[in-house]
Amino acid sequence: MTVRVVSYNVRAFRDGRDRVAAVVRELSPDVLLLQETGARWQLRRFAASLGMGVARDPWTPFRRRVKNAVLVAGPSRLGAARLVRFSRATRRYPRGALMAQVHTNVGLFWAISVHLGLDGDERARQVEELGRLVGTLDDRAVVVGGDLNVTPDRPSADRLAATLRDVWREAGIGEGATFPAAGPAARIDYVFVRGPVQIRRVSVGGPGAETASDHLPVSADLALDGL
Repeated sequence: MTVRVVSYNVRAFRDGRDRVAAVVRELSPDVLLLQETGARWQLRRFAASLGMGVARDPWTPFRRRVKNAVLVAGPSRLGAARLVRFSRATRRYPRGALMAQVHTNVGLFWAISVHLGLDGDERARQVEELGRLVGTLDDRAVVVGGDLNVTPDRPSADRLAATLRDVWREAGIGEGATFPAAGPAARIDYVFVRGPVQIRRVSVGGPGAETASDHLPVSADLALDGL
């Protein structure tokens, strides 16, 4: 079974929810890992317009939200999901990982949407926490997608690539720059995998993506027959 996973920082839909939806429809993902999802009602309407199930951060009246989400298209479906908040993040910009089980007709795997901080020391701590989190999961396949706010030559991205497989390094062509969308100069958005996964194809962008957000989406076609 081949699953298309897309990771996409949608900038809170500030450039237009319909624009983002049009990009996603063209890419036709089975699993969509979002960052900066904006208001809850925006995310809810976005998912409904695509006919996708959505797992997002739980409601809380006392803390700022970590605006990551995992969306799944049928016939696959979402299973258990939870948000893990990274420790010692700034109060203004909390960070974390939204993780969800994705049930397919050949088994299930873990999907994780992550958004790391801007400060180097903070980012290094978050990479360590993410690594420990992935290490607590069972031996099923894991797919991690997100905005790392760092290029591949920097320590945080390199540290993740030492324990997870960076799909662009294995199957991407060219630099794979994702930011800024209108004139990409840096690869800061990634998809990583762990476990019984074959990487078939990886690409960046899509029709209309240069004006839908300030990031380009990363798409990965993954063979999961070994689940």
